[in-house]
Amino acid sequence: MKRLMMLGPPGAGKGTQAQQLAVELNIPQISTGDLLRAAKKNQTDLGKKAAPHMDNGKLVPDDLVIGMVVERLKEEDAEQGYIFDGFPRTLKQAESLEEMGVSLDNVISIIVSDEEVHRRLEARRTCSECKAIYHLIFSPPKSENTCDKCGAEGSIYQRADDTPEKIEERLRAYKAQTEPLIAFYQEKGRLIQIDGEGAPEEVKKRIQKAL
Repeated sequence: MKRLMMLGPPGAGKGTQAQQLAVELNIPQISTGDLLRAAKKNQTDLGKKAAPHMDNGKLVPDDLVIGMVVERLKEEDAEQGYIFDGFPRTLKQAESLEEMGVSLDNVISIIVSDEEVHRRLEARRTCSECKAIYHLIFSPPKSENTCDKCGAEGSIYQRADDTPEKIEERLRAYKAQTEPLIAFYQEKGRLIQIDGEGAPEEVKKRIQKAL
């Protein structure tokens, strides 16, 4: 059984690496963002409570987020393990998980510089139709402003939170709220630090070797 977590600043490649690792290990990738959106869409009890916070652009309270995660871990596909992607985000969430008996085997902390975060995110683009993600440096669409995957024309755009000012805000929030988790899991002997600079395939090999 492998119970893992991906930790790192925005743009570190957590989602990409978690997705690939989940396929290799045949375990689910669990993103609280996905859980919240699904719960809201399906009008579950927790989803109804979370919806007002989400609609107003506010953080969903920890107890609701953790409640959703604990429910998700009861599903059959998580019996052999799972990978948390972008969760826990705060020390309080991490401590609450431990108190509820949810213990991680390894926390993979992907290290990238602030400069690299800016370089990656400022060049990131998304398809408004199918949500495919491109990068103007590493993986641009074959035809400018047309999605390779769904063929939608004029659909490639830059997310509002990928502007230089918003990236700075996200980095500040990460350092204040999430970076303390590095010391938390290091003290428990579960932290694996990975150099996140370079191509995704290189980073993937470093993670495989470390595990």
